[in-house]
Amino acid sequence: MKLRLTIMNFLEFAVWGAYLTCMGNYLGRAGMGAEISWFYAIQGIVSIFMPTLMGIVGDRYIQPQRLLGICHLIAGALMVTLFYLGMSEAMPDKPLFIAIYTLSVAFYMPTLALSNTAAFTILKDNGMDTVRDFPPIRVFGTVGFILTMWFVNCAVYDENGFSMSLNASDYKFQYTHFQFLVSGILGILLFLYCLTLPQCRLEKKESKSWSETLGLNAFRLFGNRQMAMFFIFSALLGMSLQVTNSFATPFLTSFKVDYPDSFCANNATMLVSISQVAEALCILLIPFFLKKFGIKVVMMIAMFAWVLRFGFFGIGSPDFPGVLIFVLSCLVYGVAFDFFNVSGGLFVDKQCNNSVKASAQGLFMMMTNGIGSTVGTLIAGEIVNSHCSWTSDGFLVGDWTTCWLIFAGFSLVVLIFFTLLFQPERR
Repeated sequence: MKLRLTIMNFLEFAVWGAYLTCMGNYLGRAGMGAEISWFYAIQGIVSIFMPTLMGIVGDRYIQPQRLLGICHLIAGALMVTLFYLGMSEAMPDKPLFIAIYTLSVAFYMPTLALSNTAAFTILKDNGMDTVRDFPPIRVFGTVGFILTMWFVNCAVYDENGFSMSLNASDYKFQYTHFQFLVSGILGILLFLYCLTLPQCRLEKKESKSWSETLGLNAFRLFGNRQMAMFFIFSALLGMSLQVTNSFATPFLTSFKVDYPDSFCANNATMLVSISQVAEALCILLIPFFLKKFGIKVVMMIAMFAWVLRFGFFGIGSPDFPGVLIFVLSCLVYGVAFDFFNVSGGLFVDKQCNNSVKASAQGLFMMMTNGIGSTVGTLIAGEIVNSHCSWTSDGFLVGDWTTCWLIFAGFSLVVLIFFTLLFQPERR
């Protein structure tokens, strides 16, 4: 059973890894480079309401593992549609492309929660401990994300057919519409796999008001100064979450103009994947740091890591030893992401009553991955578009150093105000 759930988690995140970090390269070549920030902001917008709505359906009407498969079937089919649009036209119809992408993401984002729900239910039904048995299963989701990133980084389809290469090629999947085909195929495969999973019986739940069902009662937590400050700073720090997902690969790829044979510039997706490797490893550090220093210091470490994440991108270069600074940027991402997202979730769990714990977690995700991430990505897009521009051959070039230092400066300001204003109760 653990192996079956491991495969489910592997595919769940492999679907996302096929395009999340490299989509910007394709959009620039397809004439949609100015809209990169909107493509990533859409993920935050749909995350505000779609997971909640699908959660209600999964609780009351359709078994979670079945609903997980249905969502992946729809999202995967739409991803394959994006592939066909890219194949038929060098410059796809922009409004149609964005509309199909939005629908696909709207059905994918709820699966992040649905996969957890299905895994927890199946583990409990088979007499296993979720706290002990789920983390080793979940880590293979990150492995799936990384391996798919490596695949689209190396896979090439040109006049000679399919091949794998680390050398320079404009036909790598990370630059073309084939990344959507990989995601779509994996999504449809996961739909078929979900049909084989054990049933998660629907349980009759006590009736709740719509405000409780939608998690609106969690907003009462803003009446507590400590929690209000925590959620506000969560939104501010959440503004950094999607910035490097949106622009890291176009930034690194732009060095091909001056360094056409650079390994860094030709394998940007693989270089960025170091961030996900660091993310998987840094989770192991959280219990020690929380116990030793407490939530405030851990969150401060995360904020300073975001300063380094952006700052290292601003001062690095694709040649040796400058490329090592890019590697450092990817390594500190693990601390920046985990010490904020994971530790923040644990803080919410400890501070809230059982009656609002689930809603409070939803509010935390809405403030970070929803509102914060959406606003931050759109502002970042305006900054990048004002300092950089797309060349005719699909490279986003310009004053990248200023862009990254602006992002680093913002994170530093958030860190300073957080240090001064957030005073958690000592327990």
